[in-house]
Amino acid sequence: MRIDILTLFPEAVQPMMDASILGRAAKKGLIQINCVQIRDFTENKQQQVDDYPYGGGWGCVMMAQPLKSCLDWVTAQAGPRRRRVIYMSPQGARFDQEHAKRLVAGYDHLVLVCGHYEGVDERFIEKCCDEELSIGDFVLTGGEIPAMAIADSVCRMVSGVLSDPACYMGESHWDGLLEYPQYTRPETWEGLTVPEVLREGKHREIEAWRREQQLRRTMERRPDMFAAFQPQTSEDELTVLRLTGREPLTYDCRLAEPADMDRLLAIAAEASAYLRSQGVDQWQDGFPNADTFRRDMAEGGCWLFTHDGEPAGVVSLYLTPDPDYAAIDGAWLTGGAPYATIHRTAVKDAYRGRGLAMEMMQLCEDLALGRGFGSVRIDTHEDNKAMQGLLRKRGYALCGTVYLHHGPERSLKRLAYEKVF
Repeated sequence: MRIDILTLFPEAVQPMMDASILGRAAKKGLIQINCVQIRDFTENKQQQVDDYPYGGGWGCVMMAQPLKSCLDWVTAQAGPRRRRVIYMSPQGARFDQEHAKRLVAGYDHLVLVCGHYEGVDERFIEKCCDEELSIGDFVLTGGEIPAMAIADSVCRMVSGVLSDPACYMGESHWDGLLEYPQYTRPETWEGLTVPEVLREGKHREIEAWRREQQLRRTMERRPDMFAAFQPQTSEDELTVLRLTGREPLTYDCRLAEPADMDRLLAIAAEASAYLRSQGVDQWQDGFPNADTFRRDMAEGGCWLFTHDGEPAGVVSLYLTPDPDYAAIDGAWLTGGAPYATIHRTAVKDAYRGRGLAMEMMQLCEDLALGRGFGSVRIDTHEDNKAMQGLLRKRGYALCGTVYLHHGPERSLKRLAYEKVF
């Protein structure tokens, strides 16, 4: 993995990138992190990198030319690679562990562009950057701290940087949960004693205790993460149900009919409101609507799930190629082979977290497999962490990004997943 950080302050960034674990990994040749001075690529003797903004306003804006020249030099030095150019921006998507996984899996060259002053000329972003990322909903004086954070989180997952993948796979946020509490010697300190289960040395009991602690801590400290978490095992499901005081439910399903339209729209409305409450800009444009579900029914793949006769959820399965999947920023696992597509997985609030989404996915996969398809594909919004967690649990692989060109929604970018049978 090679990372080039384009910055006005390489002397502040490079020492941090050369220290500790990352520094040792660089010496071994596992990673390469370069901090490149943008001023070196100006076209005047004053090394001017900024100027006043058109239209007036406070401060100055970084000019496009030095940034573009710096980027051109870096890409020429690095040569042909799987490259991603990322601008550090408070307007970008919020960076998280899933972004880090995507970057380390999909690319071997990251160029992190650090803005300063009042930002950079928008034309550079439009012409040269693949995406914008933010480390949180706050503003810093420059992009150096976000760039260092992203470089660190990506590089620690490069093979060989840490002694074992377990070093990062068991940590907070890896699978949507916080980490369990850790203890070391002495056994008792300030009147507090290490939990007995950790002192008995029974590995199965220790693993079960740690998993429950992860779930409990996440529920108490990050209810937003807990709401989005999808249980990874049957033990997870039972623990979640116990912690939340809920009981497992059983569901019935059948193909939806035109007479079910009010039920389908009610399910979609609750799902839309839930996504909005989670800050997900998906299904916020009067979609899915009645026309959407009529089209799903015409395809013969709109399934209504009920509990004790009450509508609980809906999912649609298409057996024809999705035109939005023809172009992907990445690569499908099965290339151009035939596939089935899952659409519109929606659950009513009363049944959220009670295993319904798992049952709907299982039905679609069984139907696709029974029709002779070798894989099933699906897309979801980059902020829809609940669906992303469900897909990971069911063995779907993140293949890249697609854009919806055949629907009414404002937010068109989607993460694309595929599962091979």
